[in-house]
Amino acid sequence: MEIKQPFELILFGGLGDLALRKLFPSLYLLELDERLPEGRIVAIGRSEIEHKQVVKRIKKAVFSQINPAFQCDKTWQRLAQRLHYVAVDAQRSKDYQKLAMLLQNDCPNRLFYLATASFLYADIAQNLSKSKLINSNSKVVLEKPIGHDLASAKAINSAVAEYFKEPQIYRIDHYLGKETVQNLMVLRFANSIFESQWNQQYIDHIQITISESLGVEQRAGFYEQVGAFRDMVQNHLLQLLCIVAMEPPAKMESDAVRDEKVKVIKALKPIAGSDIHDNVIRGQYSEGVSQGALVPSYRNETGVDDQSDTETFVAMKVEIENWRWAGVPFYLRTGKRLTERACEIVVQFKKIPHSIFSMQHKEPMANKLIFRLQPDEGIRLQLCEKKVGSGMQVRPMTLSLNPDCAEQKKATGSAFDNGQAKHSAEANTEERVPEAYERLLFDALASNPTLFLRDDELMHAWDWVDAILAEWKESDDSPEPYTAGSWGPAAATLLMAKDGRLWNENNER
Repeated sequence: MEIKQPFELILFGGLGDLALRKLFPSLYLLELDERLPEGRIVAIGRSEIEHKQVVKRIKKAVFSQINPAFQCDKTWQRLAQRLHYVAVDAQRSKDYQKLAMLLQNDCPNRLFYLATASFLYADIAQNLSKSKLINSNSKVVLEKPIGHDLASAKAINSAVAEYFKEPQIYRIDHYLGKETVQNLMVLRFANSIFESQWNQQYIDHIQITISESLGVEQRAGFYEQVGAFRDMVQNHLLQLLCIVAMEPPAKMESDAVRDEKVKVIKALKPIAGSDIHDNVIRGQYSEGVSQGALVPSYRNETGVDDQSDTETFVAMKVEIENWRWAGVPFYLRTGKRLTERACEIVVQFKKIPHSIFSMQHKEPMANKLIFRLQPDEGIRLQLCEKKVGSGMQVRPMTLSLNPDCAEQKKATGSAFDNGQAKHSAEANTEERVPEAYERLLFDALASNPTLFLRDDELMHAWDWVDAILAEWKESDDSPEPYTAGSWGPAAATLLMAKDGRLWNENNER
């Protein structure tokens, strides 16, 4: 795939945290691989800043994120020549005339990227339209979270849809751009050995974990309004669940893939009333030790209400009411100030009915297929093998399913290298795995919406989570405290333990 036409990328929030940490480094890597055609990149910010200072700030951010092996002055100079900066107050229509003077009237590939708070989306779309900057070829990328609940999501979506048709709207979830997520689809749908067993007959349960070792850092104002459930469950965790649980699409085309994801969301068993207490755990971190340092409780973080009931942790048991997944629980978990930063999907297969071999453990070991999305990407299959020596004692073994794993590990220090890892190992650009935002930016510029959310995906997801949010709002219960640096509240462990299961944690990684 290639970007076939010259482009204009207009980045609202152009000097914000997301742009500097993810978007500009991703654009640099696209430039490094010579995948960008003729085009310009326009950063939009509120403050009047000299162009030289903007370029200096972006260069510093890019080189702080990129592996030294991929840092190239010639590449940066090519990217810098594309950069422009315009000071625009998103809510002041007259400011958009400055942007209109810079852009080409007949650009065949114009992409607006809204890396701002979602309450600004309607104003930005309206002002772009007033300034006649939207044409039939224009596209818009919307960052999550879109809305606060179903009603606000509908309002934002409707407002943007007044100016952009649905095929022009790209709702981004960067987890879908990760190499391992896409490899999961290939592993399932291109290999009968896996797809034939991808059902309730062979799978015991599935775990999806997104854990962070950091606290709220400088995002307390945002996090107080959102919490872990809206920030992570409604989008990231549900999207990963959809990829794992979806039926094979008829074709590898955008609407075919998204049709199957919608079916999964619509098949989610509602969690309401007393079921919420039994199946959904929320927690909030207290003081503890994280990464070797004493850290404060959430309520003592700068910018947080000292009586806040905002959850920083969620664990839940989810069921999908269809033939493939009847009786198979999905356990979802996310939180801040946990033991480690990680994102993984664990497919736990059922135990064999009877073992004829002596085991290192009392019970037969069940096979696991583990998809690791961060901090390092890769796939591992846990099997049983004969222990070397006399007799027929069986022990667990792990088989890496990463392509050229040994060679890549030797070259880069990890199974995968996206070019943004902060190590100094030598690497070859041909072996570099695209970073998630790099892939998604490219797809948006190439008009490929496969890995982006459609409007019905978003609405069905909000519809499902709204019942839980409403129950929490009416409840007097507070989140269960957990010690910073742990794996969350005890109730999360009990959530699985009462089913005779355990979370896959650091001792199994």
